[in-house]
Amino acid sequence: MIVAGFGFRSGVTGGALMDALARAGGVAGVTHLATVAAKAEGLAELAAALGLPVLAVEPQLLAAQAVLTQSDRVEALYGTGSVAEAAALAAAGPGARLRGPRVTSADGTATAAIAERLA
Repeated sequence: MIVAGFGFRSGVTGGALMDALARAGGVAGVTHLATVAAKAEGLAELAAALGLPVLAVEPQLLAAQAVLTQSDRVEALYGTGSVAEAAALAAAGPGARLRGPRVTSADGTATAAIAERLA
């Protein structure tokens, strides 16, 4: 399972989400998209365009993930330093690992990270 996790601001565009995904490594091999449950609908356009399902991650699962990057603002809101990284890890399941730290879209409205679980 390979999951692209996203964090994003309200009003984010599909183009910004796609840009963040491309910067994170691209869609090749990705099997699912994920974000915090309250924002899952914001991935609907991207999911439809890519033909991928969206996994909505409950906030308490985000805080349980070991992320690589730290945003104080995001930590205060969601209990994790990176929604993108934490959502990807939580959705991919136990034993998942990040391919790298989150990346940000050119316009700064979206972040993405990719996690994979081999077994």
